[in-house]
Amino acid sequence: MVEQEIPVTFLSKAASLLADTNSGLSGPKIVEAINAYGDRWGVKVPHPTYPFEAPNKRTALLDSLRAFDSAQQFEIIEELCEHHSFPIGAPSRAERLKLKAELFTRFGSLRPNKEVRELDLPLVADARHWLCDYPRALELFDQAKLKYDAKIFQRSLVDDLRLALELLLKEILDNSKSLENQIGPIGNRLKERGSSVQFINMFHKVLDLYCKYQNDYVKHDDNVPEEEIEFIFELTASFMKHIVRIAT
Repeated sequence: MVEQEIPVTFLSKAASLLADTNSGLSGPKIVEAINAYGDRWGVKVPHPTYPFEAPNKRTALLDSLRAFDSAQQFEIIEELCEHHSFPIGAPSRAERLKLKAELFTRFGSLRPNKEVRELDLPLVADARHWLCDYPRALELFDQAKLKYDAKIFQRSLVDDLRLALELLLKEILDNSKSLENQIGPIGNRLKERGSSVQFINMFHKVLDLYCKYQNDYVKHDDNVPEEEIEFIFELTASFMKHIVRIAT
């Protein structure tokens, strides 16, 4: 199997952000970090001392990244995005989170086998199984999982879950309604498939509260509490699994 490669265009973007003149890592910090990675993996780095021979630190960081293989590049970029020298609340944090999200979304297959946060993985695996015939919803669901593994608890992760559920319902119910407007139609479909009145009422209420939660914390605010992400993720997976099983 050929290993996925991170293109130089992405490496260049990462180097430009992480070694930015005003908000990036300092030259000595770049040398310290890259030398440590070189020592760990036995890689000869092109700029082992500071000042660099390169025109600037962004070029030096790009040269250094290109000395490593793709899996190593993934780990270096992931860890440099959270480097301890970035102060809490640094202006670059939003851009670093965005870069990290793109790294996981585009090149997640390169991610080392690290321990991930607590999550009901059998439920997630079940949901993915039932979504195999709904690739658009599955793609967004997988993106959300990658961001969860990357500990990127932000608006985009919960947006992905919401949109994945919305796309699934649109395809199953063959309409173009928003998630909030699917509560009635999915109830009708469940009734047609023989679901009990009690189950349909419960499903209605939980889906309605799910929509209201999304509106309060996602559409109008970026501050989604981290401790609630796991529950929202598993609730979305449960919705999807049962919608496909019962409503199709």
